[in-house]
Parts: sequence; structure tokens; C-alpha cells
Amino acid sequence: MPDTNWPMYDYQRTPGTTEDWCREACLADCFCALVIFGGGVCWKKKIPLSNGMMLPRGDSEGTKALIKVRINNSTSKPTGNGNQNSTLIIIGSVLLSGSVFVNLLLLLITYLIYRSFRSRDSILSRPVQINQATGMRTFTYRELQEATDGFKEELGRGAFGTVYKGVLGSEETNSVAVKVLATRTGESQKEFEREVSAIGQTNHKNLVQLLGYCNEGQHRLLVYEFMSNGTLANFLFGASRPSWYRRIEIACDVARGLSYLHDDCTRRIIHCDIKPQNILLDGSLTAKISDFGLAKLLMANQTRTTTGVKGTRGYLAPEWFRNLPISSKIDVYSFGILLVELICCRKNYEPGAEIEAQIVLADWMYDCYQEGSVHLLVESDEEASSDIKRVKRFVMTALWCIQEDPALRPSMKNITQMLEGVVEVPVPQVPSSSIISI
Repeated sequence: MPDTNWPMYDYQRTPGTTEDWCREACLADCFCALVIFGGGVCWKKKIPLSNGMMLPRGDSEGTKALIKVRINNSTSKPTGNGNQNSTLIIIGSVLLSGSVFVNLLLLLITYLIYRSFRSRDSILSRPVQINQATGMRTFTYRELQEATDGFKEELGRGAFGTVYKGVLGSEETNSVAVKVLATRTGESQKEFEREVSAIGQTNHKNLVQLLGYCNEGQHRLLVYEFMSNGTLANFLFGASRPSWYRRIEIACDVARGLSYLHDDCTRRIIHCDIKPQNILLDGSLTAKISDFGLAKLLMANQTRTTTGVKGTRGYLAPEWFRNLPISSKIDVYSFGILLVELICCRKNYEPGAEIEAQIVLADWMYDCYQEGSVHLLVESDEEASSDIKRVKRFVMTALWCIQEDPALRPSMKNITQMLEGVVEVPVPQVPSSSIISI
């Protein structure tokens, strides 16, 4: 059989042989189904044989495929010029069996994929078990569709869903924020359960209030109080600089909210994603923590847990990158970066900064503190410059929050006391600049 080869099934190659030697070697080897002989080289091949190919005319010159064929329960010598019908039967059988196997494999894969989608749809369609003791209102999907005028006015968008403005009833004072979670991902399912479980058990003025939810078929929606002044990110990094005294209040609001989550809830809650985009401001600019989709609820007496990396780059504590158990101290680190940004009214990382030393704000802040020039951080802010003693206290507190070792970071309760001036702030240790830059 010239021009034919099965290149993927070689198991022995012997150079410097003759065609007769190659034929006899295949007959003597029970694993050998055929040999390819050409140019003095003998390739043994074993079953199953599939993916056969015809060689180009130039490449196949002088090459033979010698197939071992069993006749009348005895082994005859393979030959390139033997019974043509027997050869065709063998080749046909090999190719047919290969295609049947492939078809069966494809059918099996298709069936498994179908079962997987059916199973996932079944899970997503199943109502999530929510603790009714929270006393939250349940809404139908139709109610929320009407409340948002068909999900018309978008307030924001995140990894797992979109937030729309809605009105319950006919009065604008009854405005709400409706978060529509993506329905086709397992993560959105977990986020829904986490958010309802976490916020449903809380009651604090510095946490966004969850008013109710929709858990209907594949629809997962969360209904929050409406925060008319949007996110802290827009407020802090916008065109106009917020006043120093308003930034002081916002820092203390967030610290009190985190202190409540860490120490005063029935089950301690680690938020896992503290950043300006997840701090919302109401009509009187009171700051409230939102977005508990990544939160971890700790069991009674549990202080640490393990989980995959969560949160936002730039606000992540070093332990995330070291595969270490996490604790409430990851929120402390994120708050420290947030506090750095509140003090200076700019983002922690500004690659376009004119002065290279100021690109990473936390690094520059420590340099200014160590050199006794904290005033440089707020030199263009008259209010803050006239309150430099408090600025220095806030800077020292922030530097404690972003310590590399989580054991050195204070608790949020202590941080709240430091910010309020209830306790003295000790001299901070040198934080690792490489860690801050992360």
C-alpha cells in the first residue's frame, strides 16, 4: 500500500533495515498491526489505527505500508502486493471503527453538556432560601419592572449586575435603587445569597439599608435605599474638591460602619471590597458602606477564614497575595488606602503625577511624615492646612492601617477612636513600600 500512513501510532523505529526484515519483525511482534517501510527505515504501528492520511506523491516514493492480516486463524506474512480485497477490508474496518468511536464520544460529550445546562438552569430557577426573620419585603419581578419604568435609569454597573433608579408608589420621596443581578452565572447566585444574608442582619446608619428583594424564578434583584449623592469616588475625584471637614466626617462614617461589621454584628462580617466606589452618600452626605456581594460571614468565635482572592487591585491587603488566611484586618488595610485618598483628595496611584515620588500616594505620605513635612500633602487645601494637627493624626492612623503585618494593624474600633482623637496615635512603623505599591 503506497502513499498511506498513520503518523500518530508509531511505537518503534528501526533504521538500516530491509523490507524483508521489517516484514518478519512485524510478524514476530504481537503488538504490531502494520509497518511502514521506506528508505531503509522500519516504523512499527499498533492498533487502534485512526487519523490515516495519504502522503504527497513526492514524499511517498519508495514507501510501503505492510499490514498484518490474519487468515484462517493463522498469521500470514504481510505483503505490499497481497490480496487487495483483504487489505481494503482491514483499512475500512479500521477507519470505520475510528469514526464510530469518535461519533460515540461526541454524543457522550453533547449529553453531558446538556445535563450540565439543565442542572444549572434548575439551580438558578430554584428559589434561594432566605432567612425570613430579617423582616425584609419581598417584591415580584413585575413590581420592580414597573417601579423602574422598565429598568430605564441606570445608576451604576458592576461585575455581577446593574443598578437602576426606581420609585415605589407615586412619590419621588419613595425612590429606591434596584440592583439586577446577572442570572446566568453561579457567582451572581452566591452574591445574592451573601448580600441578603449579610445586610439583612445589620442595622447601622453607616450601612446602606436593604429594603427587600425579588427571588422569582431566574430573577434575582435587591432593593436598597436610594443614595442621592452617588459614590464617594465621584464625589472625591470630581472637578471640585470636597471640604476638609466633610472628608473628616466621611472617614469617621466609614470607620464606624466597619467597626460595627467587625465587632457588633451577631455574625462578624468581613466586607472584602472597601473602596470609594462602594461608599455611597445620602442627601446629607452621610457615608454608607454598600455592595456586600463579596462579603464573608464568620461563624461565632471565628476570627479568620480562607477564600480565593476578592476585592479590587490597589486596595488589596498583602495577605491576599500570599495565600494566607484572611481576617477583618484586610478591611483595615483597604480603609487605610481609602483614608490616604481622603486626606489628599486624589487616587493612591497616579501614574501621570509630575513628580515621580508622588506617583504612589501612600509612599509619598510616609516620606512626608518621616521628614516632618506633612503640610506638603495638603498645601493647596486651606481648610486642611489650618487643621494640620488633625491632618498629622489622620496620616499616622492611615500608616498604621497599611502595615504589611496584619497583626500590627489596629482594629477598626481603635482606628475610629484614633480618628476622633479619643486615644493618642503611636508613632507608626515603617510600612513596606513594595507592599504599598501593590
